[in-house]
Amino acid sequence: MSRPTPLNASERTSPPTIAAILPADVLGRLATLKTAATVDLKDQWRSLFAAEPPPYNRRFLESRLAYRIQELAYGGLKPETIQRLEVLGEQLDGGNITVRRIRGNDKPIAGTQLIREYQGVEHRVTVRQDGYEYGGRPYASLSAIARAITGTRWNGWTFFGIKSNRGRA
Repeated sequence: MSRPTPLNASERTSPPTIAAILPADVLGRLATLKTAATVDLKDQWRSLFAAEPPPYNRRFLESRLAYRIQELAYGGLKPETIQRLEVLGEQLDGGNITVRRIRGNDKPIAGTQLIREYQGVEHRVTVRQDGYEYGGRPYASLSAIARAITGTRWNGWTFFGIKSNRGRA
């Protein structure tokens, strides 16, 4: 019986190493995310996650990279915290992935003021328990208000900046 030959250095596969980030460097690195080109953000993703970046928009890349930079500098969630979150998630949805994907009521809390400047005019909307109020009139949806303001069809959540254009899981 022959013995297997040992692998040389080029044949060994080891997990990629991700360099630690010094806490003193965090603020500078976070500040550069806003002005970095998307190509540079994707390069940073590869270096900080040791994986290809997802095909999401720039805003997602910036926010996730910002979290990752802080995570590498200060440490991530404690294992106890992760376990507690998993237990809470199980209590909420019983481990049923279908339940997890059902959207809840994401409407802002009653009394919230939504402010949007459009064509140099500031528009204020008040969230009510049963809908919305704009210009002293009740509305059933933000889309109806956006249409009243612009004269064109809009997704009201997008018009008022409540919902970004990225997909939700």
